[in-house]
Amino acid sequence: MATGVLQYKKQYKDVKVSYLKRVRWAVSLYYFSMGLCFATWASRIPDIKTSLGLSEADLGTVLFAIPFGQLFIMPFSGRLASKYGSHKTAVIGISLYVISLTTLGLGTERWHLLLALFFFGMCSNLTNISVNTQGIYAEGLYKRAIMSSFHGAWSIAGFTGAVISLGMTALHLSPLVHFIIVSSVLLIVVATNFKYLVRVKNKPTEQTKKKGFPKLNPTLMWLGVIGFCCMLSEGIMFDWSGVYFKDVVKAPASLVVLGYTSFMLMMATGRFLGDRVVQRFGRKKVLQVSGCLISVGLLSAVLLPYIVTAALSFMLVGIGVSTIVPTVYSLAGRTPDIAPSIALTMVSSISFLGFMLGPPVIGYIAEAFGLKISFAIIGIFGFGITIMVTRIKSIGHLFIR
Repeated sequence: MATGVLQYKKQYKDVKVSYLKRVRWAVSLYYFSMGLCFATWASRIPDIKTSLGLSEADLGTVLFAIPFGQLFIMPFSGRLASKYGSHKTAVIGISLYVISLTTLGLGTERWHLLLALFFFGMCSNLTNISVNTQGIYAEGLYKRAIMSSFHGAWSIAGFTGAVISLGMTALHLSPLVHFIIVSSVLLIVVATNFKYLVRVKNKPTEQTKKKGFPKLNPTLMWLGVIGFCCMLSEGIMFDWSGVYFKDVVKAPASLVVLGYTSFMLMMATGRFLGDRVVQRFGRKKVLQVSGCLISVGLLSAVLLPYIVTAALSFMLVGIGVSTIVPTVYSLAGRTPDIAPSIALTMVSSISFLGFMLGPPVIGYIAEAFGLKISFAIIGIFGFGITIMVTRIKSIGHLFIR
């Protein structure tokens, strides 16, 4: 068991089951808040792209601000969560995250959006590390895996964000008004659930004292590469699915969000069923099949770019990505002798590069060769996951846990 997990289990061993359930709800709502914040931004990307007059390449350039923000704060996120407690940094991070969301609707020039996205990326990384650390601690209080359900809450938020976006668009509300409304609600959710977060403050270690990025553990590196391939596909679905339906599928305005909604619905469903599926078939087989589903889904959307077939293809992608990240994060958080927040920093440092760098790169490829070719190229990475899981021996011992 990872450093820090055992030291708090004694603290919670005598609490009632009802309180543990409330803890689980609180952590789930933080995942939901984190997901809704990002989904709200992603659902209005086509509108912001149009309002600022951005081309595919322009949008790709602008989107690079998010990974730069991520990378800027990444060396500090895990150490802050470990030193001060992830329950504190989760509140600070997600509060700043939802506030930064509103700034994304203020820009009237490209550089305005660039600055806002840089800050948005910083806040998202601190939130991601802190909330996932809470997920690992909450899972440690149960005798079964529940991490996938937490990520399911994040996915439900994505679906909810798409539905809310449909309503806001139908009411002809601007992205700024949309963002302010969502941010206000999320701040209330964060404030009312803070006291139920798991409180753990790790003792200072050599990991937390060293400056810069932590030394990379080989096992965590390979987990990060698997996460990278998955989140590369997940990232383009968030940022480009709406554009794909608009420009390639030629869907009417009212159905542009259908691809994104289809993806999020199946990803959420897969994550709520993920813990049972992994328990029955094993991590290795689930990851292998998931990689294949990602590739088949993306390539099918390229070969059959029609409303119904593209929506069904995006559903396959949603099922494919649903269990990979929860499994990778759960394994990372239980790495022996490494604090969960530090381990998550190592894995997410690699994984989130795919989530954040993928969408901007897609913009450049789309500008040169077209959006269909871009999706086809990313589709290959799903098969990469299957191959890596099959061949990488250094993480084989984790699959039998």
